[in-house]
Amino acid sequence: MAKENRHTSAFFALMRAGLWETGARLGVYAPVDWEAIYNLALEQSVAGIVAAGLDQVEDLKVARQDALRFVQQVIPLEKRNSDMNAFISELVGKLQLDGIRAVLIKGQGVAQCYSKPLWRMSGDVDLLLDQENYNKAKELLLPMASAVEREHPRNLHQGLEFGKWVVELHGSYHANISKRSAAVLDRLQGETCTGDATRTWRNGEVDILLPSPDNDTLFIFSHILQHFFFGGIGLRQVCDWCRLLWTYRENIDRQLLESRIKEMGLMTEWKAFAALAVKWLGMSEEAMPLYDASARWERKASRIVKFILKVGNFGHNRDISYHQKYPFVIYKAISLARHTGDFFRYLTIFPLDSFGVYFRMLASGFETAAKGE
Repeated sequence: MAKENRHTSAFFALMRAGLWETGARLGVYAPVDWEAIYNLALEQSVAGIVAAGLDQVEDLKVARQDALRFVQQVIPLEKRNSDMNAFISELVGKLQLDGIRAVLIKGQGVAQCYSKPLWRMSGDVDLLLDQENYNKAKELLLPMASAVEREHPRNLHQGLEFGKWVVELHGSYHANISKRSAAVLDRLQGETCTGDATRTWRNGEVDILLPSPDNDTLFIFSHILQHFFFGGIGLRQVCDWCRLLWTYRENIDRQLLESRIKEMGLMTEWKAFAALAVKWLGMSEEAMPLYDASARWERKASRIVKFILKVGNFGHNRDISYHQKYPFVIYKAISLARHTGDFFRYLTIFPLDSFGVYFRMLASGFETAAKGE
């Protein structure tokens, strides 16, 4: 193994160990570059998963000072997640008292699929609502918010801040990948927001509605693709998808899932990310629906991983200071050049869908995906 790849391989070994609580052997990568692993964990927002992996190392002793750096990340992470869970109970409780039905998507709901839910890096609070409840929630929450973001009325998206917590109301859940995928997501939203396609998380004294596993699988996967195509996705989101599929592996209707993926036109993307989940993140082949072990998908998975490691979680590795440095026309030109470069990279992985995504990006003014959890 080339010297420059040792720390990346050790990082993924710890990721696999933390995700699945299986043994990790790092001796082959010695001397382990703990500084590089720590930085990768922060870039990808998976410090808690890697910290869990440290407990599974079997063949060498992790120096106290190296382990302590991860512990120092986990302690405030547990506190933040506990505080966020309490905030969610309070928020959803207020909505329920006003007869507003809201479904928590991503975030703290999917965190419950991890063996250590409080060790998952948290983000925003995302609520999915039908249009009637979206308007009611806005009317109730806007006066309470400490800050209000500009609404995107076409997408029915409203961001709110309550102190240190960011809440996003989603009256629609399009991933902007294609009309085919949007149509399926609209249908799933209807089932989730007005039907019985939900599950429940007992959070303190409040029952929080979450999407059913069948629907949640596609909500999370479409979220991954949205950020992959429009700015950058991190390993944390792929881990969420894996843990959800693993936790509900006996409940997910695989035949229904396959038909929906075909209807959305996303089978190529699914199989590529499935190969990533199995080969890079250690998910069992049996638990990953529609996994295909052929070399074609492994090559695509490797290209995806290379891009993920380059741009960081939600593209945070990228320098966006040009937004402030240059006039509007110049920074838009820089943004176009960057997205065009990404487009050529996407062509080597998903050639068909990349064209459609690129032209939708041009139509929207070179904007990246909306801020997400």
